[in-house]
Amino acid sequence: MSLIDIKNLSFAYDGSAEKVFDNVSFQIDTGWRLGFTGRNGRGKTTFLKLLMGELEYTGSISASVSFDYFPIALHDTSLPVSEALAEVVSDCEEWRLRREMAMLGLDEALLDRPFDSLSGGERTKLQLAAMFTNENDFLLIDEPTNHLDEAGRERVARYLRRKRGFILVSHDRAFLDGCVDHILAINRTRIDLQQGNFSSWYENKQREDRQEIERNERLQADIRRLSAAARRTA
Repeated sequence: MSLIDIKNLSFAYDGSAEKVFDNVSFQIDTGWRLGFTGRNGRGKTTFLKLLMGELEYTGSISASVSFDYFPIALHDTSLPVSEALAEVVSDCEEWRLRREMAMLGLDEALLDRPFDSLSGGERTKLQLAAMFTNENDFLLIDEPTNHLDEAGRERVARYLRRKRGFILVSHDRAFLDGCVDHILAINRTRIDLQQGNFSSWYENKQREDRQEIERNERLQADIRRLSAAARRTA
């Protein structure tokens, strides 16, 4: 396994006075199943685009792996599934694709159907299957549950739990708990990187938030006491 090394990363969109990332540094192991969470608009998809080299930034991002992004931008969705995926997924050997499809409970007959005739859930699973045929790439998986029902989410979570080497962006807490072993969280003032699933990270965050509130309350009490003492002295 290797490291994705982010050093002094800063980025802001043109015309915006507020930076999405301001001189942040951290490392990601390419063997992790990394869940990526944070409030809407805080930079999750932006960070994936930075890794893909689609946006200019200051600082450095160094990695010895190639990045693949989900959902895949297919060239021609009218083609049979096998052809449509082979056009955009490098080294997508059919025997590997069939193996991944079996793990996701997909019928091999889908390979001969036009991609645009499939359901949203089938498209999601097939794209993930194709991406995982290349074991040397690091996958950037952006909101895969949008077109999955409950059974589909459980199936994909079990599938991802058997894999390694990806960042998973999702607002589905149960889904994250089912398949990740680290959490990267964009908070209001910092970026947190912790081992564990979403629930363990959230429990730690709530504890830290309570401690911060208690510190603020003690500070306010000290200010009131000093102010009262100053008035008495005056």
